[in-house]
Amino acid sequence: MQAYVDRGTYAGVSTLIARRGKIVDAGQFGWRDKEAAAPMTADAIFRLYSMTKPIVCTALMTFLEEGRVRLVDPVAAYLPAFGSVKALGDDGALVDPVRPILVSDLMAHTSGLTYHFLDDSPVSRMLADALLFDASASLQEAVDDLARYPLAFQPGTRWHYSVGIDVAARLIEVVSGQPLATVLSERLFEPLGMIDTAFEVPAGKRPRLAAMYGRPDITLPTTTARLALEAWQRGVNDRIDVSATHPVDRPETFVRGGHGLFGTIGDYFRFAQMLANGGALDGTRVIGRKTLELMHANHIPPALLPLEIGGFPLLGYGFGLGSRVAMNVALTAAPGSVGEFGWSGAAKTHYWVDPQEQMVGLFMTQSMLSYDLPELDLRALAYQAIDD
Repeated sequence: MQAYVDRGTYAGVSTLIARRGKIVDAGQFGWRDKEAAAPMTADAIFRLYSMTKPIVCTALMTFLEEGRVRLVDPVAAYLPAFGSVKALGDDGALVDPVRPILVSDLMAHTSGLTYHFLDDSPVSRMLADALLFDASASLQEAVDDLARYPLAFQPGTRWHYSVGIDVAARLIEVVSGQPLATVLSERLFEPLGMIDTAFEVPAGKRPRLAAMYGRPDITLPTTTARLALEAWQRGVNDRIDVSATHPVDRPETFVRGGHGLFGTIGDYFRFAQMLANGGALDGTRVIGRKTLELMHANHIPPALLPLEIGGFPLLGYGFGLGSRVAMNVALTAAPGSVGEFGWSGAAKTHYWVDPQEQMVGLFMTQSMLSYDLPELDLRALAYQAIDD
């Protein structure tokens, strides 16, 4: 990890490995803020970006446990605007969906929705002006706005990374009658002791916020996966300001399901360890073991594999409800186990849970759209250390 700092790939790195419920290795390397000569610390606060998704999906599944939502329900039963959404046909014409978007589609990325930064559908570029990426728009406003765009493809016919979990987050608000931030706090953050995880960073904690480096901000309408890759290949690794698109002080509006949370490596470890434990931590249960088994089973038919994001395949993996799931260890090209699950964020945050080995691993830095693979090095280091 220090080598990545020495080469200038990352300003600072924080890692954590746990096995059988105990932290066995944790380290901080380099700088939380390089220009200020502020060292990386264990309590550094990171922008989690898409590592928000597994948290939101876990919260939604607690409502399934209460019989208040079903995976097979049409999304339009909760968000009526999605009942009139069209799909983009092969000839470019708008057509009726062959079936409704289901709740499970939102979390498994089979809804037909897309992201603005992906290059493989005309709908992606349409989303460049979506309110979802406007921090002044509320979650309700942003999701209502999404319903005016066509689907990039028919529901259930492709796995395609998307804004679906933002829609799932709004569904949580409708089902619960509460703001998303309140639901996450009451059902996950407070019971798990995740004291630094929220959609804001209070003024007193802001000195702990890690500075952002890397390529252009992924939430900007002009940023695409192709342009980000080209910038990385040119060696672009600038300090960047993401305060307008991922603000620390806008919790009244900046609440999302697909990105938006801030948190520490220690807080995310508590969430991941709860998942590894089958839904409980320190004597407090937040979700059932069988519900988590359902979440972390593969929900993607063989015909829709391999998974692929922005032209890069995720070989050996299927997808559950909010997280990738290892199905063929050899194809993943990294040590692990069948059933291992986890996800990453756009600013190079990453976690995995290996139920077979009772292992949890986390890698945190703040490097926007990095195509380097330090998480694979961390996995190799962690798994080679097993000596049973």
